[in-house]
Order: sequence, then C-alpha cells, then structure tokens
Amino acid sequence: MTKVLTDARSIRIKGRSFLAVMLSPDLPIDDWLIRLDDLAARSAGFFLGRPVVLDLTDLQIDRPQLKDLIAELAKRNVSIMGIEGARPSMLGTGMPPALKGGRSASDIEVQANEPADPVGKQAAAEPRPAMQSIVIREPVRSGQSVIFPEGDVTVIGSVASGAEVIAGGSVHIYGALRGRAMAGSIGNASARIFCRKLEAELVAIDGIYKMAEDMASDLRGQAVQLWLEDDAIMAEKLI
Repeated sequence: MTKVLTDARSIRIKGRSFLAVMLSPDLPIDDWLIRLDDLAARSAGFFLGRPVVLDLTDLQIDRPQLKDLIAELAKRNVSIMGIEGARPSMLGTGMPPALKGGRSASDIEVQANEPADPVGKQAAAEPRPAMQSIVIREPVRSGQSVIFPEGDVTVIGSVASGAEVIAGGSVHIYGALRGRAMAGSIGNASARIFCRKLEAELVAIDGIYKMAEDMASDLRGQAVQLWLEDDAIMAEKLI
C-alpha cells in the first residue's frame, strides 16, 4: 500500500564546520604511542571532546595494524571520526570513514621531555630555570592552540571559538574566552581560570570539565573566575 505524504513541513538541514585535530602517526607505532602518552600525561584533557582525524599518508601499515592502532587510541579515549590518506582496501565495516579535502590549520607541536644525559657526560652549560608563566600578546585565533604545562598562561586579547589554551597552572584571558581553556593540566587542583568575558565552549581544571551548556546563563558574557571545589567547577563574577 502506497502511503501519501500530506505533511508539508520541510526537513531542515544545516551545514556546520568543526575544528578537528589531525594525528599523523609514524613508525614504529609503539614508540609513537609512548610519545602520545607523554603528551596526554602533561596536558590532561587534551583530547577531551575533540574530533580527531587519523592521517595515514605515507604510513606503511596494513589493515590489521590499522585496526590495532585504532583500538590502542580508543583505550586512551581518543575517538577517531575519520581517516585521511588510507587505501580503500584498508577501510570497511566497523572502521571510521574515509575523509579528504580538509583545510589545514596551525600545527600543534608539543616537545617531548628531554632525555637525561648519559652518566659522565659534562653539561655544556648551566641548566636554565624552568619558566613559570608565559604571556601571549595577541589574540589566539580559531585553529590555534597554546600549550604550556610548566605554569600559567596569560593572553592579552581574546581566545576565539575553535581555539584553546592549555596550562599546567592558571589561565588568564584579558579579553573574551570563546574557545576552550584548560587549567591545571598536569594535576594542579588549585589552578584557576580568569576571563574578561565568558563565552567558552569548554573549561577544565585538573581534568574536570564543564561544557558551554552546563554553565550558568547569568555568567555568560561576564567577567568571571572559575576554580575547583570538591571535584566541581565553581564560578563567580569578578567585581
């Protein structure tokens, strides 16, 4: 029996773009996973709620190795939304879809910890004391990331939607916070987030996060400080 459609209401379809992180593994995979674990340990929440694309261009692995890699990433709470640069024969049922045509953004480079000098090797110079804070004297634009596990980050300007600031200490935004701010990324529950105008997509302190829809509506657009109390993110307006 043919069903006659009488409902004249249209179906609304909208286009929307999202910023995704591109992970580009290299061989040997086990060593690459160790470096990824190092990044996660120093920047808690780095992959939190973040769409991730796996770039296999020029990576010589077969389908079983790819499935193992995806499984290892899933153990680390890294969810792959798509794969770029893979041969069609490598993909199939139960695998992320093939993607192509993405637009490049700024690379996110995080340096690995320096290996210890061999015993008996004399240092060429006295080690410099670790920095405790950095100041970014320009806006952080969409697609950019500021990652500083060693201490506080201060931004003289705004943080755009699709941008993020990750600090081992506190985050200070002298402008609008429209992107993501993560403080205390390596285990600092006393870290705080300060901003002149709260319009954040996500805030996190010591691995505990709050999404935009979970924030009090009366704080949106206000000068705000956020801190951690009893494993919950608290917030109040700045006077």
